[in-house]
Amino acid sequence: MIEPTADPNKASSGSQVDFDPLVPDTERDPHALYREMRKHCPVSHSDRFGGFWALTKFDDVYRVLTESATFITSVQNIIPKIAFTGRRPPLHLDPPEHTLYRRVLNPLMSQARVTAAEPVVRTYAKTCLEPMLESGRGDFSIQFASNFPVMSFANFLNISAETMAQVQEEFISFNVAIKDNDPDGMKSASLALYDITRELIANRERNPQDESIDPATALLAARVNGQPLPREMVVGTLRQVLLVGIVAPRFVLGSFAVHLANDIQLQDELRQRPERIPAAVEELLRLYSPYRGFARTANRDVEFRGCPIKKDEPIAMIFTSANRDEDVFEAPDEFRWDRTARHLAFGLGPHQCPGAAWARMELKVALEELLAATLSFSLDGPVDMTRWPEFGPESVPISLVRANGR
Repeated sequence: MIEPTADPNKASSGSQVDFDPLVPDTERDPHALYREMRKHCPVSHSDRFGGFWALTKFDDVYRVLTESATFITSVQNIIPKIAFTGRRPPLHLDPPEHTLYRRVLNPLMSQARVTAAEPVVRTYAKTCLEPMLESGRGDFSIQFASNFPVMSFANFLNISAETMAQVQEEFISFNVAIKDNDPDGMKSASLALYDITRELIANRERNPQDESIDPATALLAARVNGQPLPREMVVGTLRQVLLVGIVAPRFVLGSFAVHLANDIQLQDELRQRPERIPAAVEELLRLYSPYRGFARTANRDVEFRGCPIKKDEPIAMIFTSANRDEDVFEAPDEFRWDRTARHLAFGLGPHQCPGAAWARMELKVALEELLAATLSFSLDGPVDMTRWPEFGPESVPISLVRANGR
């Protein structure tokens, strides 16, 4: 529970000083907590992770995302601060420096590239679903949501599934260390991810591929004023891409499965009208935005809702809360087809997720295949949730009734 600060000036500004991001989540929380924060303390402070501010309202998060000249990402881009091992473009850079790397990555994630990859990605979805369909039950997060994005993103990066499995293993160690607030564990896992990435870059230096479809080759081939990008920045960029392509989809897919398992009517509607699945993906992304700890740092003193935040103090944007803001979304905890306001699940501004089209395709394909292959599915045990800085399930036990002919 949030208690008022003893400082009457801060109390009058609507800020509070004891937000604890490490309170364990349940299947339905932390939304109750964030609802309370939006109402009573929309600009909150936490003493965790060295101290940071937390923004829970849509308009405040929108301001930070779009005022990139003031709210910079090069100082601290996530809470807790975990960049022990060097800068990783483009997320760790501000414009215009970051733009050099986005110019390389953006064409690789074009809608045309995504469309071309969809048939192969669909085969991965079928492969990952089959063991659960055969047995009639399984853990959707572990058997599907942890494997399908890994296989899919290995295809995007033109690397082996075995290499991506190594990345996944180190990510799990990395994530556990974050949750345990273990800097040594975070650093060890991060260094291991760098080792994997350096090996990939070295391989492309020896065996370059088509730079129009291969991210590592494209980064190595890029030139600025006739000069290649710094090698360690190339390594950092690929290291960043490797991780973000498997983290968010894992938690989003798990959240989607939980929601649909609890809403049989929506399940049936989407089976009968699969053309509505893309719209359902957007509303589910709003409801289950996976990131809570993305951060910026103000390069001057700023103020939110009467609350002063000093220059260089880290600010967390709680997307999971902002996308359920009552001032923007009517009945924000409900699934509705007729939303007109745009969600922030992929961010906005210069650092808007470059892989949004790929992610939407993955999520659409996953739901299409899950719904087509089943007559119904339901929860088959307790849902185990992750903790800050992500939001979503670590474990989703389900039972499935296989569709005839599948």
